[in-house]
Amino acid sequence: MAQSPNLEDCLKLLKGERDEQRLAGLLLATKFCNGDDHASIRRVYEAVGARFLDRLLRTGMGEGAGAAGGKGGEDRDAYLQLSVTLLAAICRVPDIASSKEMVSRVPLILEVMSKRSHGSHPSVIEESYEFLFLVVVASEEGQQTFYEAGGISMLASNMPSLPDGSHSMKLAMKLVQLTLSKGSLGNIYSEYSSKLTSIVATIARQFALLHNALKFEALHLLSAILSSKYAVPLHDALRSMLDGNWAAYIRIGVVAILQNRVPAVDKFAALVLAESLTSTLGETWLIDERNLPNENSPFPVDRCLLLSLESSRVEVAVLLNELAYLKYEAASSSSSTPEAIPLKQCNLAITFSLIERIIKLISNLSDTKGASIDERTIIKVITGLNETIDVVLEFLKDAKDHGQRKGDDLLASIRLIGSYLAEAPLACKEKVLNLLEYMLSVEGDDESSPFYSVCFLLPMLCQITMEFEGCKAFTLSGGHKAVLQFLVKAIGMNSSVEDSNTIFLACDTIMNFLLKRPEIQAKLDRSDAVQLLRALAYWTENIHDPSVITMASTICSLIFDSTSERDLLSHPEFGLDLLNKLSQLIATSLATSGQDEMSEDARESIDLRQIIFEGHARWADQFPHVKQIVERVQAL
Repeated sequence: MAQSPNLEDCLKLLKGERDEQRLAGLLLATKFCNGDDHASIRRVYEAVGARFLDRLLRTGMGEGAGAAGGKGGEDRDAYLQLSVTLLAAICRVPDIASSKEMVSRVPLILEVMSKRSHGSHPSVIEESYEFLFLVVVASEEGQQTFYEAGGISMLASNMPSLPDGSHSMKLAMKLVQLTLSKGSLGNIYSEYSSKLTSIVATIARQFALLHNALKFEALHLLSAILSSKYAVPLHDALRSMLDGNWAAYIRIGVVAILQNRVPAVDKFAALVLAESLTSTLGETWLIDERNLPNENSPFPVDRCLLLSLESSRVEVAVLLNELAYLKYEAASSSSSTPEAIPLKQCNLAITFSLIERIIKLISNLSDTKGASIDERTIIKVITGLNETIDVVLEFLKDAKDHGQRKGDDLLASIRLIGSYLAEAPLACKEKVLNLLEYMLSVEGDDESSPFYSVCFLLPMLCQITMEFEGCKAFTLSGGHKAVLQFLVKAIGMNSSVEDSNTIFLACDTIMNFLLKRPEIQAKLDRSDAVQLLRALAYWTENIHDPSVITMASTICSLIFDSTSERDLLSHPEFGLDLLNKLSQLIATSLATSGQDEMSEDARESIDLRQIIFEGHARWADQFPHVKQIVERVQAL
């Protein structure tokens, strides 16, 4: 009985003088180059030599006479398959994979895949991916060469044709992950945004359809790609895609993760993905009824919404509890890990953002007739939101009790509360009012004084100050001072607020306070009044917007009601120049109060102009300089 050839026989052939011998040796070598036997692989590589492998590869690609003379297409395909198989096998030894010879072959393999991906034997594609992965993972030079030689473009064009769940798909996804983790993300997202859309769509399909470990790899890869701070160009490109199946695939995958028992890290990755999709496509993605081609709806339209909210609520409760422990209990112990706090704060911000999107969705649905989800679902969501807001308020109360007023996690908590109270100002009313003074004093890590905490609470403050009891509680908490300081900063030269609606909310809140000030027996500090008058004067000096002029004049008139010209001029920061600006502001408003009263703009501001007119009648004698300028303007 004939003996099977052994490794030594293979090596003798590889060292033969004729190409035919060496080719026969290569065919045998594939049997000895298994992943665990690095010693045998190394001996095979040393015997065959890099030059012969390069010749064989180029022959398979149809370049030159190559290793075995000119051959037909079938022979070339055989040589290509053999060379790629050997290259992939040899690169299982890490130091060979990282060698200059192997790195230099990356562009050739990319060329093979881009030119022959549809016509080549599947094993050529799979082993090409194997080779690329082993070289890229082995060295930074391999990673850089793969990127510079067009690796991302190859993945974008090749991945859609790979079988779902195949080994090639797994390797392709690993190459995407390695490229993004080691490359310059800013450049990658800006230069390859259109290519990345194809990659995202392919991975999204794997995320939806697979039910094995690759599903979770797809989850974490999509989460990383779409949540990157550099991903704005990709988000723009995804929004413009005509094929929206990728978004439906991700929704199916997110639901599958959230409704099953999976590790917490996987559930959080699904929440990150949901937050990224709602940020990119809008919160209606949570209830999008679009189905995949030839498929019935895999779950009720509200399933993704309810699962996202419930999982977010659990995550918020856990994160807030852990943050409180780390900050107030573990901080004094030797086992404290302060580096864990920033990560948990980041995770909290992501979860809060998703909940804010849900708040916005429910608000819009409540105002829409024929909404796609029923009233029972809306009530269920609101109940869940109420409970979560209560948990967040407890977190803030704990921070207050520990004397903590600074932190981005506290500010994020106030932002979430503000978003909800803007839609439901009476929710958790007692707790909110008890914590109002504290919430208005919270600063972010980079703030030197409260600003954004006031900004986030303004919609709620504006609503509660419309009623006597709410305005009284607002004043007792020092809210009038906080909003006044916010408004002064917001309309100042270095304003951090670009949204005019926010400034008008602050104006409305101050105006509500000033209108009810006599009734609630509240005083306005003269220094505060002077600061606000100065800000309003310089804000409106070069503005001709009637709504701005009218609002600023209304506030000025209400402040004049509680003081006098002599009293203001006695303040060191209030001079005649400022009084002239305010006089001109009041005069301009009164001069237009009777004009175009049937226009839309005039109808909207007629109540404010009435306040200015009636106020002027009351305080004119106390402001002789203002009265003189008003009369002069009226006489023109």
